[in-house]
Order: sequence, then structure tokens, then C-alpha cells
Amino acid sequence: MTLLTVIQNASDSIGLSRPSAVVSSTDGNVRTLLSLAQTEGRELLERYAWPQTQAEATHTTLAAELQGVMTTIAPGYAYIINNTFWNRTLTQPVPGPLSPAEWQGLKARSATGPYSSYRIQAGNLYGYPAPSAGDTWAFEYQTTYFCESSGGTDQSAWAADTDVGLLDENLMTLGIIWRFKKKNGLDYSEDFRVYEQKLANETARVGGKRTLSMVGGGGMTGIYVPEGTWS
Repeated sequence: MTLLTVIQNASDSIGLSRPSAVVSSTDGNVRTLLSLAQTEGRELLERYAWPQTQAEATHTTLAAELQGVMTTIAPGYAYIINNTFWNRTLTQPVPGPLSPAEWQGLKARSATGPYSSYRIQAGNLYGYPAPSAGDTWAFEYQTTYFCESSGGTDQSAWAADTDVGLLDENLMTLGIIWRFKKKNGLDYSEDFRVYEQKLANETARVGGKRTLSMVGGGGMTGIYVPEGTWS
């Protein structure tokens, strides 16, 4: 579904006239629905770390503490996913993020070590001690993108009627419906219940889930022998 069909479906459910356009519309209700669609997209990103909105960044290190602006290194950057930051050149994790207290302590003592740790400050990526130039740093991160253009460009906001959601659009439609009713003083309790149930279902199964094992090791111990015919 596109933004237009999401808003049309929400309008049908609420009992509003079905719009033929959204972004260019001057109708008050349509403008409200568009604003709520923006809110819903941002709020869904806050509620869960969706696999659809995750990305990988790679960075060639500089021989300096300041490595660059995070949104340049990782377009659409929201936050780094824990335990994914590695120096692929050295096959070593890049520890961090350093807290302000840790950073200042290291700087005051001029402490150094064999490997760099990272810190994010004022939207910039720092490494201490300064890494060697030319290493490959890589990490996964959560983006601010919840939709994309018809041409496949990721976006942090709905910008055209033909934009497509990266997240479940039925869920987004339900979110717009209860938010509209709440804003206009209507009873939205049942709509909110259905929305929360749908959200719980989506977060429980999106991206697949691992089988938990009480013995550790991801449920596999010893030698694994594949099924099939073998001699």
C-alpha cells in the first residue's frame, strides 16, 4: 500500500470522505491524517527495533580521534545496535560507547592501549586512542527511516502520495485511526486495543525468533550430524 491507500483506508474506517490526494490536499481532516501518519511512523520506530529499519555502516578509519559525523558515516542514523561494532581489519570488537567520565579519565591520564574504543559526542564518532588509518570499522544501526519513495529511497517522513511504508501498513493504518479518534474526542478504546494487539503480534514474529535452549550454545551441543543419506 502507498501513503494514499493508507489514508484512504483510515478515512473509510473513520467515516470520512475518501481523499484523492494527501500531501497536496488542503482539507483539514486530510492534513490531520497526514500529520498522524508522520507521528505513527516515528512512534513505531520508538516502540521496537524493527529489522526492516536496520542498516549496516562501514567506515575507513582516519589516524585521528575524530572520525566524522555519524549521519555521514551511517545515513539515517538513530542509534548503534549493541555488540555489533567491529574492526574487521584486526578482527577485533570496538568497545564502547565510552561514557563522558571514561573519556575524560582516559584523556586526563593520556592512557593508551592496543585497540580503540569509540564514543559518540555531539553527533560525531570518536575513537580513543586514535586508530590507524585505513582500518575497516563496521556496525549495525537503527535508522530513522519508516517509509520509502516509489523509487526505493529510504525516508524519515512521508513526502508523496506514492510513498510506501517499510513497516506493516495495516498496523500503521490502525495507529492513524485511533490517534484521529483520540484527537477529536471520540471513543477510541476498542481501536487502541486492536492496534496494541496487532503491534504485539508483529513484534513477536517479525524477523523470526530463535529457539531458546536451557543448555546454552544456541540449542546445539556436541557434534551435529546432518540428516540424510551418508556413508
